Amino acid sequence: MLSHLSNKLSLPSAALLLRPFLTPPPPLLSKSLEYFRTYPFKSHPRSSPLLCDVVPAMNNNPDLSVDSVADDLKKQKLSDDDGVRVKLRKSLDDLNWDHSFVRELPGDPRTDIIPREVLHACYTKVSPTVEVEDPQLVVWSESVAELLDLDPKEFERPDFALKFSGASPLVGGLPYAQCYGGHQFGMWAGQLGDGRAITLGEIVNSKSERWEMQLKGAGKTPYSRFADGLAVLRSSIREFLCSEAMHSLGIPTTRALSLVTTGKFVSRDMFYDGNPKDEPGAVVCRVAQSFLRFGSYQIHATRGKEDLEIVRTLADYTIRHHFPHIENMSHSDSLSFSTGEEDSSFVDLTSNKYAAWTVEVVERTASLVAKWQGVGFTHGVLNTDNMSVLGLTIDYGPFGFLDAFDPSYTPNTTDLPGRRYCFANQPDIGLWNIAQFASTLSAAQLINEKEANYAMERYGTKFMDEYQAIMTRKLGLPKYNKQLISKLLNNMAVDKVDYTNFFRLLSNIKADPSIPEDELLIPLKAVLLDICKERKVAWTSWVQSYIQELSASDTSDEERKVSMNSVNPRYILRNYLCQSAIDTAESGDFGGVRRLLKVMERPYDDQPGMEKYARLPPAWAYCPGVCMLSCSS
Repeated sequence: MLSHLSNKLSLPSAALLLRPFLTPPPPLLSKSLEYFRTYPFKSHPRSSPLLCDVVPAMNNNPDLSVDSVADDLKKQKLSDDDGVRVKLRKSLDDLNWDHSFVRELPGDPRTDIIPREVLHACYTKVSPTVEVEDPQLVVWSESVAELLDLDPKEFERPDFALKFSGASPLVGGLPYAQCYGGHQFGMWAGQLGDGRAITLGEIVNSKSERWEMQLKGAGKTPYSRFADGLAVLRSSIREFLCSEAMHSLGIPTTRALSLVTTGKFVSRDMFYDGNPKDEPGAVVCRVAQSFLRFGSYQIHATRGKEDLEIVRTLADYTIRHHFPHIENMSHSDSLSFSTGEEDSSFVDLTSNKYAAWTVEVVERTASLVAKWQGVGFTHGVLNTDNMSVLGLTIDYGPFGFLDAFDPSYTPNTTDLPGRRYCFANQPDIGLWNIAQFASTLSAAQLINEKEANYAMERYGTKFMDEYQAIMTRKLGLPKYNKQLISKLLNNMAVDKVDYTNFFRLLSNIKADPSIPEDELLIPLKAVLLDICKERKVAWTSWVQSYIQELSASDTSDEERKVSMNSVNPRYILRNYLCQSAIDTAESGDFGGVRRLLKVMERPYDDQPGMEKYARLPPAWAYCPGVCMLSCSS
């Protein structure tokens, strides 16, 4: 269907820098991204503006009536001294619910939770069935509560844990489970769906923002297959903390409002070795503007002509609610771009809103993956059902941040044989998943071949723009230097240098060419551990080249340090930190989880007294179940 789809794609991104250290990449795409082969050894100028840069955001809120304005004023108060007007927070019973997903999209006529294939529907109405016994609130996010206009005092309610475990319904909610499919490890898996996640509905806040609330681990749905629909405290802590940590790092992500224990035990075979054990059960309340995934559209494109129309209906819904600027653009926006093909043809995005939407989804995805590479985050399970159409990091399972720099690192034990989802392969996989998404829209006749190919080309351009800019800022360079960065990453891989701590310490290097050679590595001595004489020579040579590059800039050492520290975190959610918090929580002490959350909310600050959270992993951190995990959760 797409002429530019084939069996191979050259490695883009940072992966190419690290090719000597990688296992062969998975078969991907090629011809349309032939120029990708040179990245990042060749800088490519942006051939066209990004869609999100050119299309103005439109305000499509309805006109406010006098009554609505008066009602809004009643919900406001003045702060004590500074005269700043502040919104009153709402109780759980007063949240402003809306249910556009259920109202505007086709649903399952059945409401039972019997595992089955759900046809011609985007969702099934189901209620949580989780059993609880004295559920307890483990932790909650103040900033997410603020998104929902939720009063912090609501977390003190005696029935809060009951409501956010799913055992007691929220007033105004209309729960459902979403139907979707997906490619898992490159193979079409058919219907998947929300097997243990139940969306409670959508909250429209005082800024007219739409936020979905979803309980993960709240019980069975028709999409549970043979599973129990529950979640354990171990994986729930990881999901809660990483959702909030990624947000604080500035990376688009789903959020987490609360985490509660159920008081019941759940059996899990953590290592898939036939030895299950009982673990404490838990429920996370996830929050996002939408939980729509690539697989939400894919499933309907595989089910014949009748369901192809659902792809269009779902695309219309998505654009209307989450990409309204695309709905309102006109030909005057002049979004016509050359495809770069021999016939010199053009793609006019203003003539097809679905093409414009596809391009924006592509750009958001490319930007997201570039940000992952910048902080050393490895998702671990980049199946198409785990790819958000809003460009959010979604579904935190066996994720991991790089400790010792290893391009082939995968945190997922299931991924070990081929390392399809390893750190360096993530840019490739993002493009592979985009190709499946584009194929789905092509099958539904929403975009044509040239539009699909153009969208995939945009992935390459956007990713390179973002990644090069990120690496330039991380090193505090005046401009991108492919050779310098390539040599750095190779050195880091050879010596297994801690990724996060290295870049943080790098800001201590002075742009002074007169520094004696035997003193050049002093600012980096905490991360260049036990290196031999030969490697010291290699690192000294690199630092000399780095200082020479810095010297070409007018930026002072102090200014550069501040700038670099604003993009190179001091603290990341290392797996061993998660495990320490999990161990204490499983014994009933939730203080470790709460303290870790507070540290991760300010990852770029030094936070005196919190230095232990930036330490290198101890020996036990490399044990199974800590540095690498399975999908058992």
